[in-house]
Amino acid sequence: MMFTKPIARRAAAAATVAAALTVLGTAGAHADGWPPLQDGARLYTGTHGTGTATSLDLSEFGTCHTLAVPAGSVQVVSGSASVVLYAATDCTGAYPWATGSLAQSDTPWTMRSYRIVPA
Repeated sequence: MMFTKPIARRAAAAATVAAALTVLGTAGAHADGWPPLQDGARLYTGTHGTGTATSLDLSEFGTCHTLAVPAGSVQVVSGSASVVLYAATDCTGAYPWATGSLAQSDTPWTMRSYRIVPA
């Protein structure tokens, strides 16, 4: 069977639109569950920005803070600060984990302390 050029173009356009909608649908599903981005930094007790939120003071550079309840996810929107998280209390442990100044992520393991550092 032979396709004419207009039919082939329409089929290609339909395939492109279907692929774009699939990608947009996946992106929307990935963002589900996260609170909207807002200035500052927050740690959440659950994954994907769920659970109880703790707001962080991004101007308090270098001070170690131990969390009363471990964090499972983090959201940071700042041009000047990032968060370094630790699995142990008192900002100790073998593998600290840093966020960067624009982040929305589940932590690789539960975090029990943090400190604010310059970005």
